[in-house]
Amino acid sequence: MVIRVEHRGGVAVLHIEHGKANAIDIEFCEQLTTELRRQTDGAVVLTGRGSIFSAGVDLLRVLDGGADYVRRFLPILGKFCETVFGFPQPLVTAINGHAIAGGCVLACMADWRIMALDGGQIGVPELRVGVPYPVAALEVMRFAVPRRYFSDVVYGGDSYDPAAALTRGLVDEVVEPDDLLDRAAAAAKRMATRVPESFQLTKAQVRSPTLQRMRSGATHDAKVLDIWMSDATLAAIRTYVSRTFKRR
Repeated sequence: MVIRVEHRGGVAVLHIEHGKANAIDIEFCEQLTTELRRQTDGAVVLTGRGSIFSAGVDLLRVLDGGADYVRRFLPILGKFCETVFGFPQPLVTAINGHAIAGGCVLACMADWRIMALDGGQIGVPELRVGVPYPVAALEVMRFAVPRRYFSDVVYGGDSYDPAAALTRGLVDEVVEPDDLLDRAAAAAKRMATRVPESFQLTKAQVRSPTLQRMRSGATHDAKVLDIWMSDATLAAIRTYVSRTFKRR
């Protein structure tokens, strides 16, 4: 995995370059966590490359590794969600393309979310795949999506174009693709002009209840792990992957 760091007016822009689809796996979680921890001041913009922000959890890796890989991966994913969601400084996601499942969750961890016009689809199709949400991922969506749209977004499992995503609160702005990084950097820089201690304390206060639910969800996550490792779930993932890749 490569994280290319670019600086725009004092803002660190992290370009994630991990395979063709920025699919989330153990290495993705570990390396992005490490890079965020290096960013000890200022604001950060997170973006993908090409037509994909992130395609979500690497389901091919899940199928190859089976239950043993899932047993290692899901706890790491939970800690990853806590780290990114709890990142103390301003964080903006510049959603350059498709942000599906875990990719949508990652986008929604930011303080401000900007998506490129005609930038693909964004949504959480977990239930369509046949897998339950890890507690941390579900709590991110509960925090980010307005209550009136939450059930539709989470239970429906649809993916939305940028205009529909803006209506449902999955993103905060939609801009022309050529303006995406400049607008994201400007939004991040604007938040960074606040007194850092005050901003960080306020962000911690706003996000603390969600982080507490993430950390207290061990009972649910044990059930999530059991379901993800089951033969029935792995078969459902295999069917989804076969259908989705065939369509592409």
